[in-house]
Amino acid sequence: MIHQPSVASNGAEQAIAARIEAAMPTLTPIHRRMGEYVLANLFRAATMRIDELASVVGASVATANRFARTLGFDGYPQFREALVRGFEATLAPVERLRSAQESLAAGDNVVDASLEQAANNLHLTRTAIDNAAAEAAVEAILAARRVFVLGAGTSAFLAGLMEHGLMAYHDNVQSLAFIGGPSHAARRLFNCGEGDLVVGIAFPRYVDDTIELARRAATRGARVLALTDGPRSPLAQFADLSLYVRSERRLAANADAAVLAVIEALCDAVAYRAKRSVKAAAEVTEFVLPWLTDPLSASSSAASNASADAARESAHESAHESARTTVAKASTTKARPQPKSKR
Repeated sequence: MIHQPSVASNGAEQAIAARIEAAMPTLTPIHRRMGEYVLANLFRAATMRIDELASVVGASVATANRFARTLGFDGYPQFREALVRGFEATLAPVERLRSAQESLAAGDNVVDASLEQAANNLHLTRTAIDNAAAEAAVEAILAARRVFVLGAGTSAFLAGLMEHGLMAYHDNVQSLAFIGGPSHAARRLFNCGEGDLVVGIAFPRYVDDTIELARRAATRGARVLALTDGPRSPLAQFADLSLYVRSERRLAANADAAVLAVIEALCDAVAYRAKRSVKAAAEVTEFVLPWLTDPLSASSSAASNASADAARESAHESAHESARTTVAKASTTKARPQPKSKR
């Protein structure tokens, strides 16, 4: 569930809905059909261009414009602007993508622009996080009896990567993303309390599951470390510690590169500070060694296999050649005329 004002509680949408319902008795049949569609699909209608709304109800663009004016707006742009109000954060990526497709020239380098933005996010994040905040986060991880990592949507993958990075250096790290869903995560957090740390990863568009689970853990005495975008984040409102990460992205909701960089930095700092970290890293590496490939060994093995294959091919070809020679000799002997015997 996205953390946003619901349609029922949003004043802008309520006002639009009330305006449409009040006008319904006086609308023409086609305008009434358009009004019914908007009332049933407020969010979807807010994302539609005038031609898209007209098409979905089988009307013309001019009819859609007249519909907006009938409701008291100057035209469709003002009607849509009123619909969008209250959904700004949720619709922002959609609007950015729409705007980019309509304005980008064919020669624009989208890949380069995206990489430049990722580098800028990382630079601003590095500038914003001071040493004291980072040190406090590392200390909280090291001191925790158990570390639970929460994330939903793309943040669920980040939660899994954080678990992966910390598990060699902390006795009890658990990602609560994916497995069993939010109800299972709630069960795992049921007995959390003082001495435990919950790491919540949440960025716009915030997911309620992460916020609510972290809040419930906090009420049970667990400390909360928030990896989020800023002090206005709903997660930051009750977190004991917060690290703010810049996650702007041109054509989507969030960029994860800087978030992952912060997670990796925390994992590196924990590895550096943890007792027995070198021994733990060596033991983990030894254990997973059968599944790892050394590029040099792989190249050598591939070369050996290639040589063996060539040798087998050569031997096979020699055997064929020998067989052909034997058959040829036999055929020659059989074809040679035999001398007549003397009596």
